[in-house]
Amino acid sequence: MAYSNIDFDNKTILITGGAGFIGSNLAFYFQENYKNSQVVVFDCFRSGSTFPNGNLKSFGHYKNLIGFTGNVICGDINNKDDLDLLDAYTFDYIFHQAAISDTRVDNQKIIMQTNVNSFYDLLEKAKVDNSVMVYASSAATYGNLPSPQTVGNEDPENPYGYSKYMMDQIATRYSNENPEMAILGLKYFNVYGPREYFKAKTSSMVIQLGHQIMDGNAPKLFENSHEIFRDFIHVEDVIQANVKACSSINSGVFNVGTGKPRSFQEIADILQTELGTNLGTDYIPNPHIGYQTHTQANINSTQDNLGFTPNLSLEDGIKAYIPEIMRLHKNKY
Repeated sequence: MAYSNIDFDNKTILITGGAGFIGSNLAFYFQENYKNSQVVVFDCFRSGSTFPNGNLKSFGHYKNLIGFTGNVICGDINNKDDLDLLDAYTFDYIFHQAAISDTRVDNQKIIMQTNVNSFYDLLEKAKVDNSVMVYASSAATYGNLPSPQTVGNEDPENPYGYSKYMMDQIATRYSNENPEMAILGLKYFNVYGPREYFKAKTSSMVIQLGHQIMDGNAPKLFENSHEIFRDFIHVEDVIQANVKACSSINSGVFNVGTGKPRSFQEIADILQTELGTNLGTDYIPNPHIGYQTHTQANINSTQDNLGFTPNLSLEDGIKAYIPEIMRLHKNKY
């Protein structure tokens, strides 16, 4: 499905983090809808290295790109020599998805180097190439502020959220200094859907709970999960937002969510309905201090400026995702 009036055929498109969750979905969107586009995926891929919390340092996985016929460059956005490999291309559009996105990583130095320092380099590339720059920001910039979360009112509470907050500040300053450029940041809320499997422990609760249920276990939720709400958005609507951002005449930062918060309990219940189970729920204490209990994207500006309207309700999104959840559970990648 084409989400824009832009003809991306014969355009050269860079996707950093293109072997990751959202990046790989973007790569296939352009491949499937614009056969003559030249798509370049840049990703460091995973090495098996982990942070002290046990989570992987990189989520990029070759299996997310099986069937992709564009160009793949293995490189680290922290490495200037690797970034120089991109100089072989002149990009019309840059989708910058690469980042350390684990909110539980407390190594501030590596997060700031990876998420912030590299952004300057990619903005310079966009300026030289006259590229439209669409980059991944995050709802983590809001911290525990009350809903609805609104762009311009941020209070990050972890290093990842702060790094994305800084990227937003850099983008605003850079676009003011270079008014001829189009620089658009998208603050993703809770994204779920195909090709997230390799995020492992940081994948959405949709797939995690789905696999718990398919194992024959009651889904595990924190106590009072009926009172914990998130703005869950299907990856297909995130792709829509990225593509529509390319048409915007205004640079800026925009929320990408549904504007309709749903509880974790609802996710478990919808999954059990779709999977035909009645296993109840296993409630466990919440070990996290300062846990965010409610997110809701204010998407008025996103609708007005990008023409974005989320298409998939949580029920429809989970239903569409069920075959992939079942396939992954059966194959046990």
